[in-house]
Amino acid sequence: MKALAQLGLRAVPGGSSVFFASLCTAIRFTIAAAALGLWVGRDWFRLTRREILQGGGIGLFGGIALVLQMDGMAYTLASTSAFLTQGYVVLIPLWVGLTHRRMPAVSVVGACVLTVIGAALLGWQSGADAGIYFGRGEWETLAGSVLFAAQILWLERPEFAANNSLRTTAVMFTVMLLVTWPMAWASSPGPGWAPLLQAYQSPAALGLLAVLAIPCTLATFPASNHWQPKVSATQAGLLYCTEPVFTTLVALWVPGVISGMAALEYPNETLPWNRLTGGGLIIAANLWLMWRPPPPAPGPSVPPSAG
Repeated sequence: MKALAQLGLRAVPGGSSVFFASLCTAIRFTIAAAALGLWVGRDWFRLTRREILQGGGIGLFGGIALVLQMDGMAYTLASTSAFLTQGYVVLIPLWVGLTHRRMPAVSVVGACVLTVIGAALLGWQSGADAGIYFGRGEWETLAGSVLFAAQILWLERPEFAANNSLRTTAVMFTVMLLVTWPMAWASSPGPGWAPLLQAYQSPAALGLLAVLAIPCTLATFPASNHWQPKVSATQAGLLYCTEPVFTTLVALWVPGVISGMAALEYPNETLPWNRLTGGGLIIAANLWLMWRPPPPAPGPSVPPSAG
């Protein structure tokens, strides 16, 4: 996504980061929606009201969150973005505690403290102006994290337990493209379709879009939407927290590969002390919650999912 933003700026120099973020997300989920829609086929006629409601909710939250995340990445490092996105790991159990009117467990409070310290270290700037700095990229990423938390909580609502996850995901993709195309159009730097068609028409951009749309979307969202409701929202957030670990490792060498392929100035990232320590504290918070999870939220029994 970070490389695509640079390629878009090269093709449409007057475009804003919001334009490229929303356009990239719109194209990505248009491809995914078309492919999954064909796969669902006649099963579309079996779509239920609850599947529309579930898919619409996660599509709305996810579409806006992804635009915020991608736009934020234009102003921060990919690994920093990945770590800050995991703020929902603490937000979810806090929300569960508040909605059920009970004090958060000690592990949740401790994880909050570690996460806040870790986030502060991720925002540390060295040099002459040393200190904690949170700019547009960091704040947008945190805002996206709140919406990702809402997406996880909406997906696991008990009334959706019998939904068909594939049809729900097809609705999700459709809502995401309906949300992001107007954003791309409204933020376009010029009239008509020209900027939207020019931004990602290069072979390198098309290749990166294919990677985003197929393995990173079609191979992941249907699986996560199917299996996530079978665990609690807190457990799901903890499992998703492995993302920054992989992102940090990948960012040490993949940007150089993309740069060679797309002729970009996108250097590999490094692992300075603040990112290593701050990210380590956030991972420690996640592990603490995994080792000492809060007690399950009270509620009625939920029937097994029908798919």
